[in-house]
Amino acid sequence: MSMSYLVAVLRDRLEAEAAYTALEKAGFESANVSILGRGYQSADEFGLVDPGVQARKRATLMAFWLVPFGFFAGATFNLISHLNLITWTGEVGNTVIGGILGALGGAMGSYFIGGGINVSDESGEALPYRNSLEEGKYLVIVRGSTTLKNRAKPILQQFEPEELQGYTQE
Repeated sequence: MSMSYLVAVLRDRLEAEAAYTALEKAGFESANVSILGRGYQSADEFGLVDPGVQARKRATLMAFWLVPFGFFAGATFNLISHLNLITWTGEVGNTVIGGILGALGGAMGSYFIGGGINVSDESGEALPYRNSLEEGKYLVIVRGSTTLKNRAKPILQQFEPEELQGYTQE
């Protein structure tokens, strides 16, 4: 399920409060309008996706199937090729070692491909908004339908936000 937002980045608390009040006067329900920043909701409380957490979830999910698959592939490769990695372990030991090396390859794949390194590649718009909050700016967010967002846009534009754009979170 995806949520649709209109996000305005405002320079300080007074502007954010004025924009919120203007939206209330225009008939917007408080359930559809939020302020994020110091003294208000944080990005985590609001539910802006933290790209680091998402990357860890993705890497863990990939590891769930890549590590066993890697073990099986490594052991199978060793059985087919009759590769003798360590002579004193025998055929069974070499097959197990091949499986362990394959599992390590699967773990590395889940880390690198799953997002452990490039955290910000698929973070969407949440990362710039989180950075704005860390810089001491405030976000006024209108959540709802396209019609509701279109009604809110001219009201928020009056306050000359640094940024005003739609955002969809899945």
